[in-house]
Amino acid sequence: MRRPVIALAALVLAGAFSPACGSDGTGPIDGSEGSTGSAVPDGERVDTGAGEALVWGDGPYGVVLAHGAAYDAASWEEQAPRIADQGATVVAVEDISPEGIEAGVAFLADERGVDDVALVGASAGAAGTMELVAAQPDLPDQILLLSPNSVVEGLGPSPKLFIASEDEPVADVSTRMAEISDGDDNEALLVPGSTHAQGLFETDQAETVMGAILDRLGEFADD
Repeated sequence: MRRPVIALAALVLAGAFSPACGSDGTGPIDGSEGSTGSAVPDGERVDTGAGEALVWGDGPYGVVLAHGAAYDAASWEEQAPRIADQGATVVAVEDISPEGIEAGVAFLADERGVDDVALVGASAGAAGTMELVAAQPDLPDQILLLSPNSVVEGLGPSPKLFIASEDEPVADVSTRMAEISDGDDNEALLVPGSTHAQGLFETDQAETVMGAILDRLGEFADD
């Protein structure tokens, strides 16, 4: 059963607009803070074997974050702790190539004993995520993408959430991906405005987007 596209009205929340490529939802996915590597204020810096990454939390569910081209791993510093608070171990990779994202998954399995992993990608990070999953469709437990730029088939049956602004040029990619992807739990969420990918976390849609991400992670973490 395909899920319909959801268009939400803007929430009345303060937020600053950013043209580049934020955050609430609750309900446990069980986790606390990480422990190895060199501690930094906004996450624990580690080496995945394919470059540096930041880690938050030590829960039994894994989440790998892949940033947009104009961003870095630290750009998730507001969102990652909230995901970790739901009971996840969160890895934000610096290298957003398919190999870099796969190294984040391997780090979770090898260093933290976490095998069930959700992949979250934004724009260029979404592209790297989709390329990886197209080659290894059974790798992720679920996929969440912010403003993917192109339609990619063969992403496997895992649950998928595609988020975009309804007036950005690539909005139709998210709706098309939700329609054609394999599996029964594919959804496109379009929010008001034209802001792209991680820029949404700097708008008044930040809580809508973050709430949707947290809800999906919680919904499918135990499946």
